[in-house]
Amino acid sequence: MVNKVKRLLIGRPMKSGAIEEEKLGKLKALAILSSDALSSVAYGTEQILLVLMAAGFAAIWYSVPISLAVLGLLTILILSYRQTIFSYPTGGGAYIVAKDNLGVSTGLIAGGSLLVDYILTVAVSSAAGTDAITSAFPQLHDHRVGISLIMIVFLTIMNLRGVTESASFLAIPVYLFVLSIFVLIVSGLIKLMIGGVHADVPEIGTAVSNISLFLLLKAFSSGCSALTGVEAVSNAIPNFRKPAERNAAATLLMMGIILGSMFLGISLLAYWYGITPNPKATVVSQIAESTFGRGILYFVIQGVTALILFLAANTAYSAFPLLAFMLAKDKFLPNMFKARGDRLVFSNGIIFLSIMSALLVIVFHGDTENLIPLYAVGVFIPFTLSQLGMMVRWFRIRPPHWGIRLVVNTVGMLTTLTITLIFIFTKFAQVWMVFVFLPIVIGMFYQISKHYRNTADQLRIDLHKDKPVIKGSTMVIPVAGITRAVMNSISYAKSLTDNVVAVYVGFEEEEIQKMEDKWEEWNPGVRLIVLRSRYRSVIKPLIKFIDTVEWKTAETDHITVLIPQFITKHWWQNLLHNQTSLVIRAYLFKQKDVVIATVPFHLNR
Repeated sequence: MVNKVKRLLIGRPMKSGAIEEEKLGKLKALAILSSDALSSVAYGTEQILLVLMAAGFAAIWYSVPISLAVLGLLTILILSYRQTIFSYPTGGGAYIVAKDNLGVSTGLIAGGSLLVDYILTVAVSSAAGTDAITSAFPQLHDHRVGISLIMIVFLTIMNLRGVTESASFLAIPVYLFVLSIFVLIVSGLIKLMIGGVHADVPEIGTAVSNISLFLLLKAFSSGCSALTGVEAVSNAIPNFRKPAERNAAATLLMMGIILGSMFLGISLLAYWYGITPNPKATVVSQIAESTFGRGILYFVIQGVTALILFLAANTAYSAFPLLAFMLAKDKFLPNMFKARGDRLVFSNGIIFLSIMSALLVIVFHGDTENLIPLYAVGVFIPFTLSQLGMMVRWFRIRPPHWGIRLVVNTVGMLTTLTITLIFIFTKFAQVWMVFVFLPIVIGMFYQISKHYRNTADQLRIDLHKDKPVIKGSTMVIPVAGITRAVMNSISYAKSLTDNVVAVYVGFEEEEIQKMEDKWEEWNPGVRLIVLRSRYRSVIKPLIKFIDTVEWKTAETDHITVLIPQFITKHWWQNLLHNQTSLVIRAYLFKQKDVVIATVPFHLNR
């Protein structure tokens, strides 16, 4: 039944040789890797206005130069990450760049920040998408958490179905969103030109008495939340068709042009329309209503905006599993993140991402405002480290025209570092958790790496010196009575060795005598050892006996504990029986260096 449901949800398994067919072309890659960046158009301008409103309505004109500054930073990041793509065509983005040029510890900071950022991406995107829905349908406001969780489950299933299938499905709403926003921008500009808008807005350059540099920097850093997701293309180069780096670089450039145009268009319309933040209606919602009224076009724009905000999470679903794979390959994450699932995707990474982001949505009650600062800090730390790493690389290898490349990365590093510091100082009350959680993540990386190193050291053999030791075999069979399960176990043991002994742990003299008499009458050709337990424990007397056998036969025999176990036909029938065999096996696995084997006997009714 479980297998049928799995096949229905994610499809039939794919052959390993089909992995090349799962690679993405530029248009599909743009849809699934740029959805995070493109979706930030829906809230980037709003984040700027939220800060500026602290100085009053007269300060909203500052949103225009701040938006232009954000556009300038976007240009620098696009140019910088194009350089990263061609320098590190295997993918990995900031993690690989920082590890290669700044050291393993710095690389882990970048990698850990990106992992946290991708988890936050899913949480922020689902919460922001829910906000867009509740703007159009306020009666759903109290069900935000449930709506967000449903969308996370949907995206999980879609991504488990494979890269190509999810890209084909998700590309439609992404391009529909891009088209809708451009229709909104063009329609808004036409309405302005024909005099259809009568907003009394402060002119650009109007003096604002209580504005400060600190407030402007805070608004700029908030607006830079629109740049999250820019790095995803450089992380996911292995997902592109050949030539992968050229296709990735072209995709990154297309994303930058589309994102910059939409962000600037929405910011200008918000200023010209005199839009201010409203807790019950997003900035895009207010612009659409002012342009089209509450007609069909308004609801179309709200619908596709909600869709793109949900689908922004798909960028994380594409990049997180690849980054987790690279960290696992370097022994900093569990090996399970290296395994591909039935549909040739890193299924464990996808499922882990979904669980963690769902927990965040529940903890923060789907509140986008509380999640975005965490989200932005999580991405600007690796932004800064990536730029710094590329600076070191250019200075170290000095390729042709390295000076121009160094200048680009230096400007990018100083800008992203400034934004990171602004976020830390202005929103510390909201982002302090990053500085608690991130060291824990880095410590976890090192503990995992230490475990793998220790395991390798203990398992490694000298091919020239270490040879298998040939010994005999002694088998110990714990028995609770005389049954077919016991008979099967004895038959199997006798087929391998003559050194077989059955062990019975009794609590009462009467039951012990009864067992001894039945065993003698049955006479299976195996000696029965009876152990008396005063405290009704099976484990302790059995372990003590195995210790004795080990001590006597350590030089000559391998010890095998052969556990008889009957298997019920239905799962619920297990609840009707003591699971002593499972307890014995678990304890022996934990405590003893002996061979542990189970001989099953299946019940058919």
